[in-house]
Amino acid sequence: MREFSRSLPMLLLRGREAVMRHFRPLLRAHGLSEQQWRILRVLAAAEAIEVTELAERAFLLGPSLSRMLRDLEARKLLVRKLVKDDQRRSTVSITAKGLKLIETVAPFSEAIYAEITRRTGGDRLAELQDLLRALEAGLMAMPVRHAAGAVDSDPEFRSTRAPKVRPQAKAAAPGGDDE
Repeated sequence: MREFSRSLPMLLLRGREAVMRHFRPLLRAHGLSEQQWRILRVLAAAEAIEVTELAERAFLLGPSLSRMLRDLEARKLLVRKLVKDDQRRSTVSITAKGLKLIETVAPFSEAIYAEITRRTGGDRLAELQDLLRALEAGLMAMPVRHAAGAVDSDPEFRSTRAPKVRPQAKAAAPGGDDE
């Protein structure tokens, strides 16, 4: 097995941490978490977006996103609206106040990027970004194989927790209506 510090997940985490340690103080100074900033950045690039798509683009889980949307909405940085044809869905859009916050943070963020570029080299940074996009595309196209089904693991190492069971969809009564 490869050395832990040379494993791809660890190298990616360490690289992310090295980058984010420069941005976190800036975000904290403006009362934002990394995840909230990602939400605002996604919204700034979209007129209005459905919550599920926002979760995908910002790489956030639904429950976490819901909590953050409540906070950002209370701060009047975004607004939520129910979808006209389907009241179970909603869209989110950034407010003028949210755009103003991005405009305020942007010059400081760009200064950090400029320093990262200076220290890394513009060509090397561009190459890294291209490599990361290629890695993502290649891995997204790769089928996911779970080792649990492929090996007979020693029971001593298996989890003692019961596996999560998803609730079965309720079957509709014959001729009945699901709603």
